[in-house]
Amino acid sequence: MQKLLLFIDKVSTWVGHAFSFFIVGLTLLVSWEVFSRYALDQPHAWAFDVMIMLYGTLFMMAGAYTLAKNGHVRGDVLYGFFPPRTQATIDLTLYIVFFMPGVIALTYSGYFYAAESWAIKESSNITAGGPPYYPFKTIIPLAGAFILVQGIVEIVRCVICLKQGQWPSREVDVQEVDVEELKKMVHVKDEDIQKLDAFIVRQEPGKK
Repeated sequence: MQKLLLFIDKVSTWVGHAFSFFIVGLTLLVSWEVFSRYALDQPHAWAFDVMIMLYGTLFMMAGAYTLAKNGHVRGDVLYGFFPPRTQATIDLTLYIVFFMPGVIALTYSGYFYAAESWAIKESSNITAGGPPYYPFKTIIPLAGAFILVQGIVEIVRCVICLKQGQWPSREVDVQEVDVEELKKMVHVKDEDIQKLDAFIVRQEPGKK
């Protein structure tokens, strides 16, 4: 079971990494459009729509990745102090009552929303001759499906935690640097840092 959970984590991670490159395209497009508009006086009518689609795709397709890394914002003022089983009980309740119905509705409705867009070959109505919208709207049910699968994985993790009393492991990815852990890794203590600071201050000219 743990191998299956980690495999789905890897898929969500891979999808998140793949679509993260959209931020590069979005940055280049915004930069070029600003230069083209103000330096060349040649703005492009389609640029605004494409920017929206790039950002929307990036935002939606990062959902499963963020869930896999337990990175979604939560009000954890008290949550962090609870034992694992209490945390799992809270999470399991919220997943079943709120998360699953919402994501299922998103995926189901998004499918028909995208299908209608494909049927009429919908294009942007923001600008004249705007780009097609139907490929972009296909992202809605696709992202919903990835989030739904990852959500099922999180529910299974809650059940495992309730049985074992501790959270099962997750797929490892880039994390923020924990300063205290970094100190332990390089065998540095706070007093060592203070001594180094004092030494540097003594070496600065004009200071005693």
